Amino acid sequence: MRRNFLKKFLIAAVGIAAIAKIGGADPADSKPPLATLTAYTTLPPETVSVLSQEYERESRIRVNFIPLPADETLERLENPPEDESVDLILADREVLMKIAEKDLLRSYVSESSDAVRPSFKDENGYWVGTWYDPIVFCANRDYLNAIERIPDAWQDLAREDSIRIGITDFLAADASANLMFQMIAQYGDVAAYQILDGIHPKVVQYTKYLSNPVRQAGMGEVDLAIAVESESLRYLQDGYPVKIIYPTDGTAYMLFGTAIPTTGSINAEKFSDWLLSDQAQAALQRNGFYFLSTNPSSIAYKTFAGKNLVLFDQLIEFTADQENEFLDRWVKDIRLKELPEVESNS
Repeated sequence: MRRNFLKKFLIAAVGIAAIAKIGGADPADSKPPLATLTAYTTLPPETVSVLSQEYERESRIRVNFIPLPADETLERLENPPEDESVDLILADREVLMKIAEKDLLRSYVSESSDAVRPSFKDENGYWVGTWYDPIVFCANRDYLNAIERIPDAWQDLAREDSIRIGITDFLAADASANLMFQMIAQYGDVAAYQILDGIHPKVVQYTKYLSNPVRQAGMGEVDLAIAVESESLRYLQDGYPVKIIYPTDGTAYMLFGTAIPTTGSINAEKFSDWLLSDQAQAALQRNGFYFLSTNPSSIAYKTFAGKNLVLFDQLIEFTADQENEFLDRWVKDIRLKELPEVESNS
């Protein structure tokens, strides 16, 4: 199974890499850029720098990314510095939705963005998702070979007693907190906390970083990691003995996309479309970033092995205070709850 999964994934990677090679400019070309874009982003600098460098090589348009926290992105758009004009925003869906509510964006629809499924974009064209990163189960292959039935649902993890689980602390990373919030939106708070309460006794460690649960699964320190697929694919590509399992009862995901402010130029439109392309996917994958494309016309989308992936369909519409209350409740009622002592067999 792992060989088949890797074969499909590598075919996609080779295909889009070939497209990038054909369509891209010569890396040795050191001509000055013809134009410059300014973009606000909530993504890590190491991710957006890959995109900026690749796009400049291909188009001779330089994208200057300004990394900002979510709240500062909105504040800066509402009260822009006198010497700064922003062309584009690359951020997660929650940030884009808040900005769209403030009437700070202009609508833009292209052939590429029009093909993106409705749940991945704004119905009025104010923002469009470019990639998403779902939460998956990443299991150690020796563990899977030793059991009769593979756990493939959230309720399975809650009910299964003899399993060691790795997960990132909900207080440590947005993607992990997003899992809790989307679970609550999908199932309701009572059912969601029942699942999390059932999983808690099996958690070996609540880690600080998104990569650590996958590493633990690959090293056999846990049987199964609840992790983002981007990290799971990275470790799978590096040869770790893990298998990706898509929860049959649905899963949470982080969606990243673009929006064009009212001050954005036509070059911002071209860059927004490029981010939906296989060239952008190739640049990300060459540097170890494995996000899933939202563009159904791309090779990356068509060759995606997890076509049976079921995503939660309820949006997070909680206030910041409500989200903090959910986290506090988890810490008090689950994280710090004393577990019953297990009798020793010795």
